[in-house]
Amino acid sequence: MDKGYVHIYTGNGKGKTTAAFGVALRSLMAGKQVYVGQFVKGMKYSEVALENLVDNLKVEQYGLDCFIEKDPTEEDTARARQGYLKALEIVKSSRYDLVILDEIFIAYHYKMLSLEDLEELLIQRNPGVEVIMTGRYCPEELYERADLVTEMKEIKHYYQQGVLSRKGIDV
Repeated sequence: MDKGYVHIYTGNGKGKTTAAFGVALRSLMAGKQVYVGQFVKGMKYSEVALENLVDNLKVEQYGLDCFIEKDPTEEDTARARQGYLKALEIVKSSRYDLVILDEIFIAYHYKMLSLEDLEELLIQRNPGVEVIMTGRYCPEELYERADLVTEMKEIKHYYQQGVLSRKGIDV
């Protein structure tokens, strides 16, 4: 197993999950094993269907429904904690070549996970495992632990013109 790197995709712009799934697709086409843990997501987004098309991809969601416009419930927090424990187990192993922790920074922002939790994932990570962490509000303290940090900056978005999320494009 080659050396794995840590990627952070953060910022207020669109494309963090899309970028992570782009890397996942490349990895899958190269025969690598990929795990995606989606924090705070419980709805069946279009990308989840990819799991049905390839054998070397596992997608698990650690959310119920969208709580972003309200406070998370105890059950939301419990699901995030469950996802964290599963992610910790996975990054320590060599089962997967690429591990994507999608929207993990949203779970952090809503205090469902701590900075120490996020750091522990990177400290305990098997050095051969590539890890991508996504979501708005990445704590800057993690930048030093990452090998690649990309901030998506929103310049213009059709949502501001009343266009809602479109299946197959945005969800």
